[in-house]
Amino acid sequence: MEDAADWAAMRQALWPKGNPGVHDADIAQMLAAPGDTINLIARADHGRPAGFAEAGLRHDYVNGTESSPVAFLEGIYVAPAFRRTGVARQLVEAVENWARQQGCSELASDTGIANIASQKLHDALGFSETQRVVYFRKVLG
Repeated sequence: MEDAADWAAMRQALWPKGNPGVHDADIAQMLAAPGDTINLIARADHGRPAGFAEAGLRHDYVNGTESSPVAFLEGIYVAPAFRRTGVARQLVEAVENWARQQGCSELASDTGIANIASQKLHDALGFSETQRVVYFRKVLG
C-alpha cells in the first residue's frame, strides 16, 4: 500500500533513530485497529507525499492541560520541499477538527527541549508552552 510506504518513510525522517521495521509494524497495527487515533498524510501534486500527522486521545493526565480526554499530537512531519507552505497548518487543523468531534476541548503536544525548530512550529500553529521538564536517572548497582 502506497500510503503505508510513504507514511513509514516520513516517520523514519521524523524519528531517524527508530528501526524501519518498527515503523512498519506500528503502521500496520494502527491501520488494523485505529482505536482513538487519527493518522493523516498530506499529498502534493501528482500524489507526492508532503507530510503527515498522527494524533490520539489520551485519557490519563497530560502535562499542562485541564480536561480529559485530551487530543495529543503524537507526531507531525513536513518534507523539506513543502515547509513554510501551510502543510503543517492544514494537518493540524484537520487534527483539531477530529479532536472536536471526539469531544475534546484541548490539543496538546510535546517536543524535545533542544528541538527549537519544532518549538517554533508549535508556536506558529497556536500552541502555548505549558512546562519544561528535565528528566533524571540514577543507576542502582
